[in-house]
Amino acid sequence: MEYDVTIGIEIHCQLKTATKMFSGASCSYGRKANTCVNEIDLGHPGTLPAVNMEAVKKAIEACTALHLTIDPLVKFDRKNYYYSDLPKGYQITQQFHPIGRNGYIMIDTPEGKKKIRINRIHMEEDTAKQFHVKGLDESLIDYNRAGTPLIEIVTEPDMTSGQEAQAYVEALRQTLYYIGVSDVKMEEGSMRCDVNVSIAPKGSKELGVKNEIKNMNSIANIGYAIDYEVERQKKILEEGGVIYQETRRFDDATKTTVLMRRKEGSVDYKFYPDANIPPIRLSSEWIADIQKNMMELPDERKARYEKEYGLSEHDIHILIANKELSEFYEQVMKFSKDSKGVCNWLLSDVSGYLNKHEIAIEDCKLEPSHLAKLVAMIDEGKVSNSQAKQLIDPMMEGNDPEVVAEEKGLKQVSDAGAIEAMVKEVLDENPQAIEDFAAGKGRAMGFLVGQLMKKSKGQANPAMASKMIQEELKRRIQ
Repeated sequence: MEYDVTIGIEIHCQLKTATKMFSGASCSYGRKANTCVNEIDLGHPGTLPAVNMEAVKKAIEACTALHLTIDPLVKFDRKNYYYSDLPKGYQITQQFHPIGRNGYIMIDTPEGKKKIRINRIHMEEDTAKQFHVKGLDESLIDYNRAGTPLIEIVTEPDMTSGQEAQAYVEALRQTLYYIGVSDVKMEEGSMRCDVNVSIAPKGSKELGVKNEIKNMNSIANIGYAIDYEVERQKKILEEGGVIYQETRRFDDATKTTVLMRRKEGSVDYKFYPDANIPPIRLSSEWIADIQKNMMELPDERKARYEKEYGLSEHDIHILIANKELSEFYEQVMKFSKDSKGVCNWLLSDVSGYLNKHEIAIEDCKLEPSHLAKLVAMIDEGKVSNSQAKQLIDPMMEGNDPEVVAEEKGLKQVSDAGAIEAMVKEVLDENPQAIEDFAAGKGRAMGFLVGQLMKKSKGQANPAMASKMIQEELKRRIQ
């Protein structure tokens, strides 16, 4: 039997602010437990929240980038429930008045572009973090995260496969990172995904019973979890069973989803407006000014690269996938006219060095002008590609490629007279290769070029050497 798969995603994304949503406590990752928290975050009696204006600004930027209609009236509500990671006994959120509604983002699929609708974006505060330590009868709580500004981004159920879900999360992650809304580090929990999956007989007008997979922290695992969950639900239906509404988690070791709890009905959180935060009306001028001064979006950068640098769609896709790498590319291009050459070396040997040493482009000592100089040296025939590769490591340590090439004797010989002399020597030393070439054996040419490169200690211009060997061979064979 065939089934329709329906997927919706809710993403909690920490906003990149210096302080928390309703207090002046610092937002920091990796600090000593319970050192970035104050009385407001803990809900002490007599304390009052104050809305973080920078968090509102970043929420507006997210709404704009994702084409949502912005509500200029900011209202907050209390979501009441009692859990150890919620110090006040309620969470301040925007249940009834989200800051943005009805947007979308485009994703790439094997069938082409697809629009994923976004139902809403609302602001709220994060909870504390619990640690369940093996061997202890109690859990430990770090309140550093409590009160960190969040936006929750809720899609419509528009995705139909794990691949589409992965493409959506990657597109969203890249967009939010480019505009500086969040650092979107899933491994650190600053971007967390809850995935809702349901299946129904193909062509059914009603959606199936959804199962929610909580707190997905990697794009790869989102694909694994959805693929497993679809097959699990299919098996239940085909065996005559019943799918219950459940909350599940992903087990990274087994690449399966595991039951956390079964939902018997919707939870009554007893939402009501937060009396301590009066409604705030945002001026249209302030919103317009934020939108006018937003950072460049990935699609805007892609279009600019096509126009300014004439790069292929494939090269642009790889470049803009890493914001810092693409910005370094632009710095190099201030010193170079060879956009394709710079791109090739940046995406191949330079990226290879970064991956090998597990460092980011902004953390290495490579100077943009030095990479431009290396490409120019190749274009001008001063060094060969193989010689240039020997200059990468010194360059990544901050050294000038021209200076290093001089010190190591890595200069390409492009003098026609010098190469002609070596060509004659190589042919005189290898009469059998001349006979093989005359007999139509193609490998003879490669052998002779190799011998010349060996004689020149790798410094001869390969193109010139090959051309001159061919010309001399023709003369001798005639």
